[in-house]
Amino acid sequence: MTAPVRGIAVAPTTSEPVLPGFEHMRRFWDPTHSCMTVKVLPGEYYVSTQEEMISTVLGSCVSACVRDAERRIGGMNHFMLPEPMGGERNDWSLAVGRAARYGSDAMEQLINAVLKAGGRREALTVKIFGGGRVLAQMTDVGQRNISFVKRYLETERLPVVAEDVGDIYPRQLQFFPVSGRVRVRQLRSQRDAELAANEQRYLKRLANDPIKGEVELF
Repeated sequence: MTAPVRGIAVAPTTSEPVLPGFEHMRRFWDPTHSCMTVKVLPGEYYVSTQEEMISTVLGSCVSACVRDAERRIGGMNHFMLPEPMGGERNDWSLAVGRAARYGSDAMEQLINAVLKAGGRREALTVKIFGGGRVLAQMTDVGQRNISFVKRYLETERLPVVAEDVGDIYPRQLQFFPVSGRVRVRQLRSQRDAELAANEQRYLKRLANDPIKGEVELF
């Protein structure tokens, strides 16, 4: 446990191990919040059963925070639907099909991990964030992400208990999975171009990323 020294929280010499499958995630001590912190990057997700913070920065991407409040288990993902590729741009059914399969995979991986950690599907609640149109010249991929995640959660009958989506600004998101508390901070224009460029690179990777196989949902 952390011991205060002259009013300053000191990092613990040891910390609880992460859940199996998340050993590769970078964790570090955050003295401001006096807890371990994990940063989730585009295409990643993370689930925890301990007092720590999951953090990410969102532009057009969307994050879902999925939690079982009774069992104090929660996790966050960070994803974006891929842009249509090549001939798909002229074939709406193919373009939508690929995006839906990718988005479903992103959501099911997170939900599956929460259930594997001991959560119960009937107890899950969801908070959604992101999907901003951070640069006017970009296509509104953020709105596509918002529409997808809302349709997905409605189809799966998972209740959305809070959301902060859309608009034109990036967001810094901090999620505390044990308590369910979320902090959202608007990021101003000086980071818009950098964040948009990073997301464009992510989209290019998605264009060549094969869609994963079906994920069995508990």
